Amino acid sequence: MAEAQTLPDANIWDAVWLNVNLATMNGPGYGEVPRGAIAVRDGRIAWLGLQDNLPSTAHAHVEYDGRGQWLTPGLIDCHTHVVYAGNRSDEFEDRLKGVAYEEIARRGGGILSTVRATRAASEVELLTASRARVASLLAEGVTTLEIKSGYGLDTDTEARMLRVARAIGATMPVRVATTFLGAHAIPIEYKGRADDYISLVCNEMLPALARERLIDAVDAFCENIAFTPQQTARVFDAATALKLPVKLHAEQLSDQGGARLVARYRGLSADHLEWLTDDGIQAMATAGTVAVLLPGAFYFLRETRLPPVQALRDAGVAIAVATDCNPGTSPMPSILTAMNMACTLFRMTPEESLAGTTRNAAAALGLSTEVGMLAVGKRADFALWTIDRPADLSYMLGFNPCTAVVNAGKLRAPRS
Repeated sequence: MAEAQTLPDANIWDAVWLNVNLATMNGPGYGEVPRGAIAVRDGRIAWLGLQDNLPSTAHAHVEYDGRGQWLTPGLIDCHTHVVYAGNRSDEFEDRLKGVAYEEIARRGGGILSTVRATRAASEVELLTASRARVASLLAEGVTTLEIKSGYGLDTDTEARMLRVARAIGATMPVRVATTFLGAHAIPIEYKGRADDYISLVCNEMLPALARERLIDAVDAFCENIAFTPQQTARVFDAATALKLPVKLHAEQLSDQGGARLVARYRGLSADHLEWLTDDGIQAMATAGTVAVLLPGAFYFLRETRLPPVQALRDAGVAIAVATDCNPGTSPMPSILTAMNMACTLFRMTPEESLAGTTRNAAAALGLSTEVGMLAVGKRADFALWTIDRPADLSYMLGFNPCTAVVNAGKLRAPRS
């Protein structure tokens, strides 16, 4: 059982939640504190522990009765592509008729289809469309959200996407981490000239967007239908020169050695990983690179090769879970569905699934000191749930038991 924690001289709190069961995700198991309480001050957690151990000298301006509900860290969706325009249900139909994803991409569909629609959309149109998808995630207890670019593939549209991502964080109750994914696909105007496009990414896009402070991290798609390890390394070198952390779409459709590559740069995460090999796992373990698993894409593409979950466990690699919400391969703005899929498809445990959308997801964004656990001094982001036990969050499918969300100490209804 977790011990009571407090900040020094924290006798006056902004708010306290009483009569709650805490799943702190800090310590063994769920870090459970039954019949607990949690207090916030200045947007941070000021105290938590057994309600019976509340300091007698403490005072809160507002008291909330949790009515015996479970309270967890706010959920974190650490891999999304929620900012985009257009629709790709036609490709969904094609795949069901037997057309392979790689073939759709090679004939100008896939990512390039979304690029055309996104380039044609205004900033207002992109923000309006994206807010609806983000609202679905927030309704399920998400308080931190990663948003990638990558559907512009030119400087102006990539900047527009990232400005929309920043606007979502400024106008909605969620913390947004932005990721520049200029190396997502080869745009049509650079067909057959991938190296020239990578030069544009490294020499023009990255410096310009970094100057505007639009980038928190840099990603790439290292795959046989996208960019080679050598081209990806050029992007990582440019990012490193700008002191930006890196992550990678790696080993989704084939083994390109992407996990080893991103680990060499001490990257935050390697994502997808169905074709991950033992040497890639060891490289990630040595570097502290998080494995981000994306069961929505696995399900939607009807893949059959499972990521090596047991080998990742054995090597001590932290495993995160995310929606990969995007229009082509995971049109799924539901973190709870991703958690269920991680258990049913990848055989993760409910405890691993919740850790994967809290503390390990925070690590995948480089935010472990701020979010991902309930602990004194961390940002007061948490969610309340009408459940019997934490495993219910992964067990139930198509049901949302979230009753309230707190962002930086401020209470909101989950669907506001």
